Parts: sequence; C-alpha cells; structure tokens
Amino acid sequence: MLTSSETPIIAAVILVAFGILAWGFYRSRPFGKLGILAWLQSVVLMAPWLVFFGLFAVGIYINIAGVLLLLVISTSIYILLGWQLRKAGQDVILKTKATERIANETLPTLSQTENGGPPVVKLEPITIPEEDLNTIKGIFGIDTFFATETIPYQEGAVFKGNLRGDAQEVHKRLTKNLARQLGDKYRLFLVENTDGKPVVIILPSRSDPRPMQLGQKVFAVILLLATIATSLETGGLLLNFDLFTTPSRITEALPIALGILAILVAHELGHWLFAKKHQVQLTWPFFLPAVQIGSFGAITRFQSLLPDRKALFDIALAGPGFGGLVSLVMLVSGLLLSHPGSLFQIPNKFFQGSILVGSLARVILGSTLQAPIVNIHPLVIMGWLGLVITALNLMPAGQLDGGRIVQAIYGRKTARTTTIATLVVLALVSLGNTTAFYWAIVIFFLQRDGERPSLNEITEPDDARAALGLLALFLMISTLLPLTPALAGKLGIG
Repeated sequence: MLTSSETPIIAAVILVAFGILAWGFYRSRPFGKLGILAWLQSVVLMAPWLVFFGLFAVGIYINIAGVLLLLVISTSIYILLGWQLRKAGQDVILKTKATERIANETLPTLSQTENGGPPVVKLEPITIPEEDLNTIKGIFGIDTFFATETIPYQEGAVFKGNLRGDAQEVHKRLTKNLARQLGDKYRLFLVENTDGKPVVIILPSRSDPRPMQLGQKVFAVILLLATIATSLETGGLLLNFDLFTTPSRITEALPIALGILAILVAHELGHWLFAKKHQVQLTWPFFLPAVQIGSFGAITRFQSLLPDRKALFDIALAGPGFGGLVSLVMLVSGLLLSHPGSLFQIPNKFFQGSILVGSLARVILGSTLQAPIVNIHPLVIMGWLGLVITALNLMPAGQLDGGRIVQAIYGRKTARTTTIATLVVLALVSLGNTTAFYWAIVIFFLQRDGERPSLNEITEPDDARAALGLLALFLMISTLLPLTPALAGKLGIG
C-alpha cells in the first residue's frame, strides 16, 4: 500500500505529465493535422515514462525486457508519425514555429520610441568593407536565398530575405560560394528571425571561438591529476581506509580508481570521436574531481563553430553514450559475477537508491536482494558510479551534455526553460543533499548559458536522434531517482 506521504507526490507527477500533454494539444490545434501529428509524437515519447513510473507507483514491477519493449514500440510509432508528418508537409509547421531561439544572439536590439510608438532597431554603420559587402551580396540568388534587406549587426551584417530551397543544401551552397570569393575571412550563419523567417548573418572569422591558452592547458592538467587522486581516494574509502593517511595501500585502491578513470576516458573519447567526424575542435577536458565518487565528469568546450544542430546532438550524446555503455557493462557484469564471498558486502537498502540499478539487480540477483546483506562484485560499484557520473552530465541544463541535447532537438528557448527548471529542482534537493548543491553552483556559474548558434541553426535533428535524446533523458531520471521504501518492499528489494 502507498503511504499517505507518497500519494500527493504521485498525484503531482501524474497531474504535471497530463498538464504538459494538454498544453501541447492546445498549442498544436491551430496547426491542424500537422500540429496534431506533432503532438502525438510527444505523447508516444512520454508514454513509456508514464507507464513505467505509473505502474511502479502502484507496485507493479516491469522487468528490463518489458521496459525495452515499451521503448522500442514508442520509438517505432514516433518514427512512423514522423514519416506521416513529413508526408503531410512538415515545412508548413516548421515555418509557423516562431521562436526566440536565438533572438539575443542573432538580431540587433529593439527599443521603444520616445512617444511610446512601435519598437525601432538601433542601427550602427556596417563595419564590413564595402568591397567585401558587395561580394557577399553577390553570393545570394533566386535559387538559394533571395536577400531583400541588409542590417548591421556586431562586426558583420544580417541579411533578411526568402529561403528558396532546403535549408541544409542552401547553407552548403552559400558557404561554398562565400569561401570561394573571400576565403576564410567570414562565417555564414543561417538562422531563424524572431518572426520565424530565415535570415543570413555574416560575421568575420576573428569572432570564432578562441583556442586554449597555455594557462588553461596547465589548469586542465592540474584538474586531471586531482581527479586521479580523488579516484584513488574513492577506491580507498570504498575499501574502508583513507588513502591519504595510508598511501602504502595504493595498490588496493588502484583497480577501483582505474575503473572510474576508464569510464571518464570512454566519455571523453565519445565526444572526441564524433567531434572529429563533424570536423569540430574541442578543448581539453576540465575534469571535476570529487571524493564522493571520484569525479563528477568534465567540462569540455567547443573550440570551433558547429556546422549544425545535428553535430551538436551527436557530439553531446556520444560522451554519455560511450561512458554510459561502459558503466552498464560493468554493472551487469558485476551483478552476474556476484556470489557469496564477493569483495563487497552491502545492505540491501543500497539498491533502493536508483530505479535503474535496483531494477537490474532485481532481475539478475532475484530473491538475494531480500537478505539484509548482499554480496556484490567490485564491478557493481564501479558501474553504478559510472552511471551516476553519466546521469549527472545528462541533466538538461546549460552546456551540460543533457542541456546540449535539449538545445539541439528543441531549440534554444526550450533549453533555457529546462535550465531554469533544473536549477530550481537542484535548489530544492540541495536542502538535504550536498551533491545537488554542488551541481547547482557549477551550473549557475560555469554552465548555465547555452551553446552559441551553429552555422545552420534551422535544420533540426531527425526523428531517430530525437528518440535517442528522449531515451538518454529517461535513463538519466531512472538512474538518479530512488525507489521509495514501500515500493522497494513490494518489488522485493530490501
């Protein structure tokens, strides 16, 4: 039976979920069939979450096979609806999705006139040399982008007009023409105006992200050494000794530390491989040492401009994908290798700390979890720590991997909203959890801003990427969200 304290929480979650769906339906109705199809995509992506947590809330246990089946069915229906949406004319709904995705980054500021009239644009002289400006105007055409107005912006200019073709193809052609005429002097951005219409922005290449300085590289190395030290200390604490006071026992802590570092390396390797694939340069990772779990991951900046939102998504997801897969393999392998006499003996309540880990342990270890003390292999600890590190970096905020994923799929406006929501949740949780407070500080001061617009900000990631992004966020929640004691008892955990 659910306790009186759990019932309001469950009711609130259900009300919020259905409120989001109702709000989405209200927003979609004006767009007719296209809007309803888009809304149905949101429904099928949320359905596994609602089914999984809803059944958990009433004490009905779904094993991993059932969860995967729900996700496969949801993804298949999502992709099918995506085909129908494009077939019905997806371009129509894209043009009506007027957002402020890049309002602050891409357009001149607006101000009210003294007599309270409509806002006017504060114009500054165009700083691009006249000869270059005329050359730039010559790259446009009636079959790519028909420019009708030129507005100064920062050190470059905004070209308003009409997009005459597929955004990705047009951007490639315009970029190629610009490079052929003026070499590497300028960068061409294709973005949406606040009224939902495409505009072209030309900025000089000197505004590109700056390469790392020597001091930054030295700081990155110092953080790496500190992370190695905290990983070793974490290994020692898990084995019930303090490495800093007994350094002679370093060989005992080394295997656990190497497991944690392997997960961190896999995470960064994923970022690096997909950045190389999209010809994007990354800074060295700035690792975040943490005695509790060895490390909280790393901060990695983009050192060059992103070609499009698909590249942002791929690079952002690759890190958690690689690190999470290694962690999951460690966890499952450790559960399979666990037996009486394993290195670690932990209370069964340990498995109530995560829905994902608890569910996997219930499937593999079965009734063993009902014993007061459970024997587990060290790989279980390493895998769980890795999943926590991965999940923390998947929080949908700012320049965290999760924030980048949300920005790539849903745009900058939604990413700003999820960042604020994440900070609010962390602030509430931090009242009883120091780790949440730490992350709230890191996000607010270092990571709260979204990534700068990509060169082609209009073309959105495809349906498969959107489904993968939702799956990643689902796994993040199921990793960080604990089981309630009453529900864990019904499932035979504890």
